[in-house]
This record gives sequence, structure tokens and C-alpha cells, in this order.
Amino acid sequence: MSWELTDEHEMLRATVRDFAEGEIAPHAAQWDLDHHFPVDVVRQMGELGLFGIVFPEEYGGAGGDFASLCVAIEELGRVDQSMGITLSAGVGLGANPIYQFGNEDQKAQWLPDLVAGTALGGFGLTEPDGGSDAGATKTKAFLDGDSWVINGSKAFITNCGTEITSLTTVTARTEDGISAFVVPAGTPGMIIEPAYHKLGWHASDTHGITLDDCRVPDANLLGKPGDGFRNFLTILDDGRIAISALALGCARAALEMSVEYAKERQAFGGPIGRNQGLAFQLSDLAVQVENAHNLTYKAAWLKDQGRPIGQAAAMAKLYSTEAAMDAVRVGTQVLGGMGFMEETPMARFYRDAKILEIGEGTSEIQRLVIARGLGLPVA
Repeated sequence: MSWELTDEHEMLRATVRDFAEGEIAPHAAQWDLDHHFPVDVVRQMGELGLFGIVFPEEYGGAGGDFASLCVAIEELGRVDQSMGITLSAGVGLGANPIYQFGNEDQKAQWLPDLVAGTALGGFGLTEPDGGSDAGATKTKAFLDGDSWVINGSKAFITNCGTEITSLTTVTARTEDGISAFVVPAGTPGMIIEPAYHKLGWHASDTHGITLDDCRVPDANLLGKPGDGFRNFLTILDDGRIAISALALGCARAALEMSVEYAKERQAFGGPIGRNQGLAFQLSDLAVQVENAHNLTYKAAWLKDQGRPIGQAAAMAKLYSTEAAMDAVRVGTQVLGGMGFMEETPMARFYRDAKILEIGEGTSEIQRLVIARGLGLPVA
């Protein structure tokens, strides 16, 4: 069996590419400059069906496979990483916890809008002092009558502060262990902190959250008491494949820009691409992009086949994100002085790429996961 993409996947790619190049590319630089989150374009992504690709028709989705979602994320990421992560997080971190672990009432209440892209959800796992040690959760929750009272803080939460955010799912320590809760937007006691001033992803919404005697109904417990941490870690496996697709889009964009520039830029009597020192770097980069593609879509295929994905997701995420960093570094060098200018997309991609090696599990965490998968007794 093969994880080669089908004609249907390629038709989706063409549709998303047309949308990204027509509706996003002309504005991406200005959104980046203004740190503007384009709600209208996110809604258009919803109208195109991108947020509903993997969800069942009963919730308004298309019932498609995970590889299709990766195609869409890759194509958005090829034009604008901020919009790529908005889709990736909106599906994988916003809607997926509700779909995977919510009861029927929770799904009926929250999923239709999330699937339609008329609402977004946040994923509150990371804490300011926790970082990669997500199990060191300090946020606490206790049951008071028929309500849970939550106190603590979360950091680096995507899509939690937009005008269409409907909820954030958060983890908190309870008597049973680490549990998860659905906290609707606007709930008293949930304070959305000012937006971060980030190196990249300027058009993506990212905030910290403070929970100060934040009270939610007992019905907002997501999954079984004490299962929140374990459940959220399974969400991250899917997310790592999605980030791999986003990184693939970044690497592919950098390669395409570099090759085009190397053909056109004239120096020392001819196009700079005739020089082996440059041409060989781009050849190596093309190999990395091909490998990133194969790792990404193999992992997506394994998920679609219902097979274990932990090791494959870690490998894909590790390789693709480091390939993206290599691609923008080489690409900036190829463009020379122009690569350092914000008037070229390469500068934006350079800034956007670094977080790919950090978010949804750092490269070090991926290596730890892979090493453990090899049976090594690594701590």
C-alpha cells in the first residue's frame, strides 16, 4: 500500500492554492506588518470547507481524511504561515478535543460552529513555568456544587483571543489528576492577556490566559476526571503531523523563491544559479523538501489507516521543521541583501520558521519520543 496522494488530494491542493494566492498572498505582508488577524479571510476559509475537512457530515464536515487536511495546511503555509497555523490550530487544537473527548451534548453545542469556521477554539495546555514539561500543571480546579472553579494561567494559546473565539479547553489539577474543561469565551474569571509581541506569525492570534476563580458548569468537564493530560497528549500527535505539513509549506515556498531568484539574478556575467556552490545547496534543499513530504504524508496515511502514529508523527515533525529552518536560511542567503529586506516574502518566512521547531513539542522532545520508540532508556 502507498501513501501517494490521490487525484482528489491534488484537486483539493489546486483549490486551496488558488484561494491562498488570490485571497491571502496579496495581503500577507501588510497583515504581518500590522499584526492583523484577518477574521474575514478566516471566515472565507470556513466557507471553503477547510475547517470541516476531517469531521463527520453530521457536524457539518466533509468526512475527509487527515491527508486532505495536511494538503490544505501545506498550501496555506506555502503562502502565509500565520493562516496555515490558524487552520492547523483551529482544527487540531480547537475542534478536535471536543470531537475526540466531548460527550454528545458538548459536540452538538460546540462542534458545528468550529467545523464551519464561524468560530475558533483555543487549547490551554502549556503554562508559563511548564514549557515542555506539560505534566507539571499548576492550574487547579475544584468542584463547588454543580460548578468547577479554575485558578491558574496558560501561555502561548493560539486562537483564544479573536472576535470569533467561542471556547478554550484547559487542563487543571483536580482530585483525580489532571482533568480538562471547556471554558466558553467571555466566562467571568477567564482573562485574555494582551497579545504577545512575537518574532513571527504576526497575523496569528496568540495570547496568555489567566484563570481567576473562573467558574464553569460541571457539564463542561471534557472527558473523564483525571484523563485530561493523557487525552491532550494524544491531540498533540495529530498536531505534530499538521505542523509537519505547515513546515513543508514553508520549506517548499523558500525553495521555489530561491530557484526562481537564482535563475533571474544576474551577476558576474550570468545567472547566479549556474554556480555550483549555490546550485548544490538548492539541490540538497530539494531532497529535504521531498523527504519532508514523504514523512508528512506517510504519518497522515498511518493515521488514516488507524495505525499508531506517535513515532511517525515525531519523525515527521522533527525533520520537516528543521528542513524549513534550513530552507529559509539557505533562501535568505541566495537572495542576499534582498533576503534581508521585509519587502520580500523570504524575510517573513525566515521569522515565521523558527517557531516550527518549538511549538507542539520542541525538536528535543521529538528526539526524546523517537529515542524511547527505539527502546533506549533515555530519561
